[in-house]
Amino acid sequence: MSETENETPEPEAPADSEEAQTNALLFGVWDVSEIEYSDPSTQRYLNVTPIAHTMGRHASKQFRKSEISVVERLINRLMQTEENTGKKQKALGIVREAFEIIDERSDENPVQILVRAVENAAPREETVRLKYGGISVPKAVDVAPQRRVDQALKFIADGVASTSYKSTTSAPEALAQQLLGAAEYDVQSYPISQKEERERVAAAAR
Repeated sequence: MSETENETPEPEAPADSEEAQTNALLFGVWDVSEIEYSDPSTQRYLNVTPIAHTMGRHASKQFRKSEISVVERLINRLMQTEENTGKKQKALGIVREAFEIIDERSDENPVQILVRAVENAAPREETVRLKYGGISVPKAVDVAPQRRVDQALKFIADGVASTSYKSTTSAPEALAQQLLGAAEYDVQSYPISQKEERERVAAAAR
């Protein structure tokens, strides 16, 4: 074996090193290393990583979904309809196109917009049904931080479905509208209106 073959250069940073993960970009475009959080209660459950497809590694253990990126959780939530079940590559494309639209319309990182939208759309109160002697009575309760994130993602996905179904509005355009509206706390947007309705009903049941 020649000397030149023995002198194969070492890679500067292996793919699984901390440096490589720090420098990685979501979809190869957006940096996720400097995301800011305004709600400390949901920060633990709003994990942001440059990986948008973990091949279902979180499915083996309950609540491990909170360890994966919130971007992938949004993608998974978009698939939870009859038409899109299992079509993850299609959902990936929708989210990426929506982020490109947000990038054109806003001066901020689309991932930062997503995090703020989830924080704003997360309800703080909801109602449960308690039975007293066969009579159901609504009772207001605080919402756990993990459920707050789940509900916010649900509101966003439902807003995309209602806006784009049988409409000329495309799914990426609808998603961009929902995220921008929720990030700006627009009460006319679907996620914020649903959050306000949940909290209004809970306030009446105190």
